[in-house]
Amino acid sequence: MAVIVPVATLTPPCASRAWLSTAHPDLPIVATATGNALRIYSLTSFTLLSTITGGHKRSIRSAAWQPGSRKKPVIATGSFDASVGIWSQEEDDKEEWRFAIVLDGCESEVKSVAWSAGGNLLAVCSRDKSVWIWEEVGEDDFETVAVLQEHEGDVKCVAWHPEEELLASASYDDDIRLWREEVDDWGCVSVLRGHESTVWAVEWEPIQGRNQDVASRLVSCSDDGTIRVWKKKPGQQRQQQSRLSIIRSTSAEEEWEEEGQLPKQHVRTIYSVAWSKLSHRIASVGGDGKIVVYEEHSAGAVIDGEANGVDHGAALNGTDDAVTAPNVADEAHQPEDELTKDSRGNQEESPSWRVVAEYDCAHGVFEINHIAWAKAKVDGSEQEVIITTGDDGEVKIWKVS
Repeated sequence: MAVIVPVATLTPPCASRAWLSTAHPDLPIVATATGNALRIYSLTSFTLLSTITGGHKRSIRSAAWQPGSRKKPVIATGSFDASVGIWSQEEDDKEEWRFAIVLDGCESEVKSVAWSAGGNLLAVCSRDKSVWIWEEVGEDDFETVAVLQEHEGDVKCVAWHPEEELLASASYDDDIRLWREEVDDWGCVSVLRGHESTVWAVEWEPIQGRNQDVASRLVSCSDDGTIRVWKKKPGQQRQQQSRLSIIRSTSAEEEWEEEGQLPKQHVRTIYSVAWSKLSHRIASVGGDGKIVVYEEHSAGAVIDGEANGVDHGAALNGTDDAVTAPNVADEAHQPEDELTKDSRGNQEESPSWRVVAEYDCAHGVFEINHIAWAKAKVDGSEQEVIITTGDDGEVKIWKVS
């Protein structure tokens, strides 16, 4: 049983809708996309450090820190003006940021930007249904290496695998696509289908603390009100196949499957989902203004004195109201295709998830656009926190106790 506790609201708040907040992977700072500006806040004092303006003609929709940019932080921004900006912090004045380069190519608003784990590739997706991949080939020098045009609708989100050059994209067409480079060309290697409406966001399971013998997993959230976990089917060997990145492919090279769904707690669109590197919990937010935190447990595990297939306790704004976790069915009633196999080929139940905490009206009556896990200084020590970003222009810090 857990409780979501408010820690702080970043000050001053944004004057208009805030779309997203992204914490630096190494430094105690967080960047918030709002209006035509990017605001940099401290995760120690929770106050504004600097404001980045002047590079975009319209609102900034997305932002992402380049990995490995601890000494000289670099951040990419995606805007409604269809451009991508690359910014670097001035060495002599930490409050000043240099607009290093602009990347053009998208024909409509940029919805999401993401750096690969190595920091050399930048993925961008747009309302024009395209996914672009740029490679940094020198200081302030980027080359387009792929334009991927297989989605049939607005592409909402892109996310890189935490250790492979494997890209996931989520779209208005209800699909998730996975992309790899094969023989110098990028192509779609798998299409994940199951959502019944727009897929708003995807995020990979962190590699920290994960069993390396277990296949990679991906979490997604949708307008259909579901959060789904996907995994690659074991025992596959990919066949390399040359393909031009801009040509639509008709076959998938990798088999991925839906591992399960999280308990359905949201009553409106789920806009954002985040997977913690430390606790390995998943958190979600959406149009109903609610924060929900989920925890995974193995099939057959006993939690809070109860076995699978019954109600599990959850903290609802600090109360002891109980919730029932769907998809944790009695094994006797679980269809065979919902079972996994162990290393000896024996069938076993997939892991399942339960709700451990909820917080209603986290931003008052406003929708919450984004959620992220981060580290912040709380009560004199570094702790794991949740960062939520809302239509009210506020960025709030929470901890799960």
